[in-house]
Amino acid sequence: MKILLYAGSLDTVSRSGVGEAVRHQREALERLGVAYTMDEREDYDVVHLNTIFPDSLRMARRAKRQGKKVVYHAHSTMEDFRNSFIGSNLAAPLFKRWIMRCYRSADLLITPTDYARGLLLGYGLTGPIVSLSNGVDSAFFAPDAEAGLRFRERYGLAADTKVILSVGHYIERKGVLDFVELARRMPDHEFYWFGHTPLYMIPPKIRQAVETKLPNLHFPGYVNRTELRDAYCGSDLFLFATHEETEGIVLLEALAAEIPVLVRDLPIYADWLRDGETVYKARSLETFERGIRGITQRTLPDLTGNGRELALGLDLDAVGRRLVELYGRALHGEPEPPRAKVLRTDG
Repeated sequence: MKILLYAGSLDTVSRSGVGEAVRHQREALERLGVAYTMDEREDYDVVHLNTIFPDSLRMARRAKRQGKKVVYHAHSTMEDFRNSFIGSNLAAPLFKRWIMRCYRSADLLITPTDYARGLLLGYGLTGPIVSLSNGVDSAFFAPDAEAGLRFRERYGLAADTKVILSVGHYIERKGVLDFVELARRMPDHEFYWFGHTPLYMIPPKIRQAVETKLPNLHFPGYVNRTELRDAYCGSDLFLFATHEETEGIVLLEALAAEIPVLVRDLPIYADWLRDGETVYKARSLETFERGIRGITQRTLPDLTGNGRELALGLDLDAVGRRLVELYGRALHGEPEPPRAKVLRTDG
């Protein structure tokens, strides 16, 4: 069995969670010694698509004509498209129709969580849909004191400075407005947001938020994965104030790095991230601020060991084995066994 990881338009999403998911797929297949290519001119048995651009749909249709099997990774939903870029709310219903067209081209749909699977089933998609975590490279994103020191030295941060970290695009859905307001309310903490989105793509209120001038608010932009790992290891808390996700790879990275995590209390995290066991949760600015202070002042119990354990259960080796199993089922037209458990842990 040989897999084509379709690379069309991949450069467009290389700095996003989708780009990281493709990197995870490559790494998992290489670790397992499974034959794969990113050159569509080579022969293959199963094509794995990760993007929803027109070229991906054309690739799916071409593969079908050639008698190949199509696995589509459903990273996107209408819900997480809303509150993102200029015009996204108006375009959301059209976006939903488009992604359904893409996803219906698949012999098998993979989506990162049971929550996302439920959304897709709610759209009326009838083909096989399986939830499988994007996974995390838990060996790379691991606690490392020297990495943390590099981060602090790079940004001139004293050892006792309280650092709050977040990662993502500059979009409302990711919680950037709350992040900025929390920095305003908490001048005794330094707030760092890593990631980048061209400012012309985002609404004025988000642009204004990103351009807010506060001495403790920093938007350094996109950094490579080594610098990001250093930031996890050198920060006091990972704040994930996102309003909607299909999973959140950066969240898994933070858990793997054994940094305390504070997330918005969302349905997607209701079952597998337990409040007070693996992460802390908040709903409002007041509860986010209270949670931040409780974590950085160490008046709340340390959950980082539990978080690391959860991340180890979603390591690329385990995800890769399940992914290869799914490729085989798609290739041979085998249905999922009844009551099959998706790769997930409830911490």
